[in-house]
Amino acid sequence: MGEEEEIRTAKEAADHELILAFGRLQGAANRLEYILGRALEVECGISHLMFEVLLILGRAGEPGLSMRAVAQEQVLTTGGATRLVDRMEAAGLVERAEDPDDRRGRLVRLTPLGEETAVRASRVHLENIQRYFVQPLPSADRARFAEDLRILSHSARDALPRLP
Repeated sequence: MGEEEEIRTAKEAADHELILAFGRLQGAANRLEYILGRALEVECGISHLMFEVLLILGRAGEPGLSMRAVAQEQVLTTGGATRLVDRMEAAGLVERAEDPDDRRGRLVRLTPLGEETAVRASRVHLENIQRYFVQPLPSADRARFAEDLRILSHSARDALPRLP
């Protein structure tokens, strides 16, 4: 079925090459998220979302990031980011500190335990990425696939509205 043709039945919709391709991408992402996220929970005691926040904060360095910046990076509401950071703070992974540029503002930054957890979880995660994400692909296609994912990710990010 060509891309220009009108879809007239559920079967045609289900068999459309672009719908199939996107469904495969989404299915692969969901399955990989489950496999890799479960490994982080079992081996490191953190969720994949917590791991991503540890990475964001590790990348940002000192003095840390605002809750709004954390929320925007993870496509969360500020309330959702606050609840997540509350759990991470209770676990000793992050701390809130005064913002040197805004007396009323608070920044989130890694604690030493957060730094240690980020490193340990990264080792687990990298091993599983190699096993489930890289090894199944032909070696000649890996670099192009990674670049294509970067392009898609940036395009989707740029299409999202920014939080106020």
